Amino acid sequence: MLSIGAFAQIGQVTHRMLRHWDTSGLLVPAHVDAFSGYRSYDPSQLHRLHRIVALRQLGFGLDDIASMLDDGIDGERLTLLLNQRREEVEHEHRVAAARLVDVERRLQHIAKENHMPRIEIIDKPLPAVRLAARTASVAEQAEVAAVVGPAFDAIAEVLDTVGASRATPIAQYDTGDDGMQITVGYEYSGPALDGVEIVELPAAPTAICGVHLGGMDRIADSWMAIHEEILARGLVPAGPCRELYVRAVSDDQTDWVTELQQPVSRS
Repeated sequence: MLSIGAFAQIGQVTHRMLRHWDTSGLLVPAHVDAFSGYRSYDPSQLHRLHRIVALRQLGFGLDDIASMLDDGIDGERLTLLLNQRREEVEHEHRVAAARLVDVERRLQHIAKENHMPRIEIIDKPLPAVRLAARTASVAEQAEVAAVVGPAFDAIAEVLDTVGASRATPIAQYDTGDDGMQITVGYEYSGPALDGVEIVELPAAPTAICGVHLGGMDRIADSWMAIHEEILARGLVPAGPCRELYVRAVSDDQTDWVTELQQPVSRS
């Protein structure tokens, strides 16, 4: 018989792992002393230990391993599981490779500019959003401010009239050859209302997002940083961009917080 220490040393695992596998029923000691509780293992159990370690190194969970060991598994089923695991590992590799590129890019930026980027940028999915909204078209960028503010005010007045909350103000901008289509509104789950449109913004699997602090007079710089990051990551815009106005109360806009959201896809 082998003590838990000797068994762990030969198998290159920890005592804690062996105790956990014992508790879960995955690898039960051949003998447990009734008085001291000391665990002892039969040398033949090293075969099962090695198989558990090998399957763990492949990334299988304990439930899958227990099923393989206790119920047996044929070649077809094992091939299916290994193919699934291969897809998971390939995805993990792509994520790690993208992170490595991001780290390298940040190092290059710091080496060049000697400071962190002016805006922190992440990627994340965007949920679908239902808005009480108004839409408008403008021919030039300079016309945007004159449209967005009054539209929000008009929608707020309608919502206040019926006692509906004004949560999550969002503006969506869709630029085309003939100008820009603007949709502004508040997240809303109620019935249709006179004076506003009900607009569904679709979910986006991936969006490049950054937080702009301060007034709208400098937001173009933050959007430029977003688009530089999109190009650096080998992505392309995939649909209209959005601005989520997390805080937009003060008249001078100095404390405004706006999240910039651009859905993207692989180029």
